[in-house]
Amino acid sequence: MGKPRSAAPLERIDLHLIRVLHTVLTERSVSRAAIRLGTHQPAVSAALKRLRTLTGDALLVRSGAGMVPTEVALAMVEPAAAILRAAQMLFTDARGFEPQTAEHSFRIAASDYLDPLFLPALVSEIKRQAPLSRIEIHPLSAESDYHAHLAQGDVDLVIGNWLQPPGDLHLARLFGDEVVSLVSRDHPAVRRGWDVKTWLAAEHIAPMPTHPGARGVIEQMLDAQGLQRNISTRCAHFGLIPGMVASSLLVLTTGRQYCERVAQHLPVVILDCPVELPRLMYYQLWHARSHASSAGQWLRARTKEVAAALRPPPRETPGPG
Repeated sequence: MGKPRSAAPLERIDLHLIRVLHTVLTERSVSRAAIRLGTHQPAVSAALKRLRTLTGDALLVRSGAGMVPTEVALAMVEPAAAILRAAQMLFTDARGFEPQTAEHSFRIAASDYLDPLFLPALVSEIKRQAPLSRIEIHPLSAESDYHAHLAQGDVDLVIGNWLQPPGDLHLARLFGDEVVSLVSRDHPAVRRGWDVKTWLAAEHIAPMPTHPGARGVIEQMLDAQGLQRNISTRCAHFGLIPGMVASSLLVLTTGRQYCERVAQHLPVVILDCPVELPRLMYYQLWHARSHASSAGQWLRARTKEVAAALRPPPRETPGPG
């Protein structure tokens, strides 16, 4: 048996050293870590040398053309991240969140079914009011467990649409949107129209499920009426779907606000859906751990403001005659 490593004295560990540790291990590169930390590579190398002495482990080792963390290092990533999150929340909330001077990291997981202008407008507004902040936009995909990410503090806010939003998270409604269908200008339904039967039989395109076995929001709406559409194509990249619709006979069914944005740039037509479906509801979700955070409250307020600013005016109902 090897000689056990003694515990590293706490007085030799500071928050900057933990930040270097986390950055080096997640970037898996001293040079990239230096860029992300806004410092010089020799300073990061010196900090890594200190960390290796404190842990008695190499932490980062050469593998082919790159570097990989050791088993010891991998076990340190999440504890280091937790310490940094706690410190950030501790000092931000102790003095109150001051956007103009705060060096805060905002982590947002968002659906790409949103209005295409939403995330660009949100990032622009955050950077305008909090210029020193850092922003990470994460996808909502089959690989993302947003419940766990919110609980662990890896993500501050989740934005998306749900038929029934999770009941174990805090939430606020952002906006509702009418369900419509998007088709190519050459689609027969543009000339002939369609009824429920022809709409269900048409070739539909839909996003990939958020997790294995999941039913999309439109599918859940149709399930409630005992209906099933013909989905012939699925795509994990929602932003590419309108281009596929424009050059085929595929039908995309989603919110009017999204469709109206993309229809400004593509040869597509928005058609009313012959099946009466409830409005799509978009929400922001957050965990109890960040509910009282002043930075979290500020972020949620900005998100609500941007959603309200992008909401189109109500459609006028044609009068008689």
